[in-house]
Amino acid sequence: QVQLVESEGGLVQAGGSLRLSCAASGRTFSSYATGWFRQAPGKEREFVAGIARSGGVTYYADSVKGRFTISRDNAKNTVYLQMNSLRPEESAVYYCAAKSTLLTMLVYRDDSQYDYWGQGTQVTVSS
Repeated sequence: QVQLVESEGGLVQAGGSLRLSCAASGRTFSSYATGWFRQAPGKEREFVAGIARSGGVTYYADSVKGRFTISRDNAKNTVYLQMNSLRPEESAVYYCAAKSTLLTMLVYRDDSQYDYWGQGTQVTVSS
């Protein structure tokens, strides 16, 4: 079992930056691949970024490539999402998720593959 707690999101102007963090407690964090998803009102939850349990492989949704960076610090049991050049349409509740896996270099993009979820944090980008 692992518990995930996202940092507080916030309100940022278009073009601004925000960094989210997700702290994990429970079992060894390095045994989990992690990902960030988001869900805007009236829309389905969508994949944003993922990182392998080793930290050596990352994958991004096309819409955020070059602007968002996912990283992790296994010693601190924390995964981060640095978001730059934010757009109003990226206002959403952001969730971190974790999946137990033996595969050290695999990133998971399907939300149904994840075992544990944080409570979500609201990010609002004003125009």
